[in-house]
Amino acid sequence: MKALLFHIGRDRYGLPLAGIARVLPLLELKQLPLTPDYVAGLMDLHGMPVPVIDLSRLAGLPAAAAQFDTRIVIVDYRAAGGATHALGLMASQVRGIADIDPQQLEDSGVATAPFLGQVASDADGIVQLVELAHLLPPDVRALLFQDASAQ
Repeated sequence: MKALLFHIGRDRYGLPLAGIARVLPLLELKQLPLTPDYVAGLMDLHGMPVPVIDLSRLAGLPAAAAQFDTRIVIVDYRAAGGATHALGLMASQVRGIADIDPQQLEDSGVATAPFLGQVASDADGIVQLVELAHLLPPDVRALLFQDASAQ
């Protein structure tokens, strides 16, 4: 499996390429008042508003630093009802693509954040997968992805 490698704090994480639509440089975001602190803001993607989540803040760490290797990863986020939405993930120290052997993936054995999945080891240490399906709690999903038919 191919995964995009990045950091949350000093640790390495991977996001399977299958869920990634595109990777963009860090853009200016419109702030969204009264949202959780890990909602970094709203970006304009070719005229479409896309909410952006700061993965560092989501993990309980300080906000991602605006550095040359900070990126916004656009993913196809599937909401509980089955609808797919564009969602931006602010990721620090994006390092590129790595091959992760699915047979080397193991459960971490530690109950942590629900969006953190299996781990694998390589020459650079441990990499942990981010699971999009468990990224947002239901109340934040409802806040960011309003049902157009309910309006």
